[in-house]
Parts: sequence; structure tokens; C-alpha cells
Amino acid sequence: MPQPPKRLTPSNSALDLFGSEVRRYRVLANYSIKQLGDKIPYSPSFIGAVERAESHCERKFAEHCDNVPDTKQALAHLHDGLFGDKKDGFPEWFRKWPTVEEETGTLKVYSPIVVHGLFQTMEYASSLLFDDSQAVESRMARQAILSRTTPQPPRLLYILPESVLWYDVGGPEVMRPQLQRLAQANSARVSVQVVPSGARHPGNEGEFMIATLPSGEEISYVETPARGIMMDARQDISRLRDRFDAISIQALPVNLSVDLINRTIEEKWKDGKRTHLA
Repeated sequence: MPQPPKRLTPSNSALDLFGSEVRRYRVLANYSIKQLGDKIPYSPSFIGAVERAESHCERKFAEHCDNVPDTKQALAHLHDGLFGDKKDGFPEWFRKWPTVEEETGTLKVYSPIVVHGLFQTMEYASSLLFDDSQAVESRMARQAILSRTTPQPPRLLYILPESVLWYDVGGPEVMRPQLQRLAQANSARVSVQVVPSGARHPGNEGEFMIATLPSGEEISYVETPARGIMMDARQDISRLRDRFDAISIQALPVNLSVDLINRTIEEKWKDGKRTHLA
């Protein structure tokens, strides 16, 4: 038998309220989640996650939902009131980057300390961001680019060192589902590769990303101890591209990376037990 829908408490959070309204209008229109997914460029799994308050969404999602049953823009209006500019939860120097992510055709990411934001679970992000709900919701909103159907998601190449799998963020109850998400993230558009401990590579100076837009223009984002910096100078991009390539040579293939992630779950975060790097 199908599982009953998750009971939502709209007063709990903006995500709960928005999700409950999406579900209400869908049910009023007598659509199943699959039927709604057939009419808008989002998958049933993503629609379900929004309704269950497990995922943020772009304003465009609200606009598409408004057009199926004619809600007279009720969901878009609610989205504006609840979330406003979804980039408001970001530091000033980062606010332009989510727009680059939305427009990019290919995104290369290297994160040496923690799991990258596009792959974080809500609980992991909440632990990192000290339960700042606005910052967490903004980070979750960025992930909508990976589940959209129109335009297709960017081609995303993500590399991380094995030490990220060990770094304790929130304890085993947070780390297990986070690493499980990483292990399941690979698809035709996404690849996750792990650099095993001991491999020598030039990736010890912080996170960086390289976005290639459909026009061919390249833009990068580099983290520094003080702030993040966006760059588009050809020489800077060339250096970062060379560095990414040098790191990727040391990374395990996707299937072996998944094996390593799953093995780490079993060995380091199993049964609620914390283990520590020697």
C-alpha cells in the first residue's frame, strides 16, 4: 500500500508552509505527484521533496505549479513572501555565484574540507551553518539546478579528498546520510570522485569552482580565509583548470570512489559510533 503523505506543520518553517500549499493546490486540482510532474519540467521525486519540506526550490518551480491549476500566481506570490531573493542568505561576496551555477553548462568543483554545498543534506548544512535557517534554506535552494529537467542540469564534476569523509560534522547521525547521498549522487550529469589519502596533489589551498557557460565563457570562484573571490581573467582560469586536472589524475574512478565512500560509512560512521583518524 502507498505510504500516507507526510504530515506537515506549516507553522514550523517557511519550507513547511510552502510545501503544504503546493500539496494543497495539487490535491485541489485532483493531480497525483506523477501527473503534476508530467505537466511541469520537474521530476515527481523533486515535487515530493518540496511538498515534504525536504528541498527548497527556484521561483520558476512555483510559477510552473501556478500554471497547471490556475492559482492566479498564488504560489509565486507566496514564494516571494517567504523567501524573497533566495541569495539573501549568502555572504555578500557569494551572492552572484548561484546565478552563475544556474546558467552554467559545466561545473568543476574541488572542496578539500567539507562536502560541497550542492551535495549537502539539510542536517549537514545546518550543523555547518550553526542552525542559521535562512543560510541553510539558501544553500538548499542552490541544489534545485541538479534536479530540474528544463534546461537540463549542468554537467558537474566534483572531486574531494578522502579526509572529507572523516571530518565530523554533526556526528554519525548526520554523517551517515550525508555520505549515503554522496554515494548515490552519480548520474549521467554528475560524477563524484575521491582522492585517496596519501595521494600527492596540488589541492591543499582551499575550495575552488570553474563554471563554463553555454557561450563558452569561463568564470571561477575561489575561497580564501577572508572571503570568496570570483575571477574571469583567462590566466587565472587557466591556472585553476590545470590544478583541477592535476588533482583529478589522482582521484579514484567513480565506481571505486563509491566503494570507498560506502566502506567509510561502514568503518567510521556505523551504528552511531564515532571513530577518529589515527
